[in-house]
Amino acid sequence: MIRKVLQSGDPLLRKKAKLVTKIDKKVRGIIKDLKDTLSVQKDPEGVGLAAPQIGKNLQIFVCEYKKFKRVVINPKIINIEKKSGINKTPQKKKEILEGCLSLPYYYGPLRRAQKITVKYLDENSKEVTETFEGFNAQIIMHEIDHLNGILFIDRLLEERKPLYKVDGDDWEEVELI
Repeated sequence: MIRKVLQSGDPLLRKKAKLVTKIDKKVRGIIKDLKDTLSVQKDPEGVGLAAPQIGKNLQIFVCEYKKFKRVVINPKIINIEKKSGINKTPQKKKEILEGCLSLPYYYGPLRRAQKITVKYLDENSKEVTETFEGFNAQIIMHEIDHLNGILFIDRLLEERKPLYKVDGDDWEEVELI
């Protein structure tokens, strides 16, 4: 079932999500709702959706970007590889304009780790340890933040980065307080 995506002012988005203790019919229903809801997010387009964003305070999220599709339950970060320091020549660290379905049409340049290893359960209760890189790693970190009550605008504030509102082809910087 397609659910309403909670917006950034909703207090539910600021709560730490509870661990899933059993993958039962109820949890499978939430996973289906997450997939259904994410699949219709076209304007703006979404690449991930966490259970708290549809009002369910559980550690579950789904991602879908091109061929990258995951259902992640109870994620635990095993390793974060900070920004790559392999090149000796100075270069600008890569930032990706990140957005959120709970704050549609707002984007900010975030710098996240390029590589992350996460242990989680899939929708069949199988324990998986997987390493994600690049944009996929960014998606995973964004969704894990949701499970911890953190929004991407919190990360923008930490990094002292701007927030932009998009209206058609117009980009306007918005004051973050």
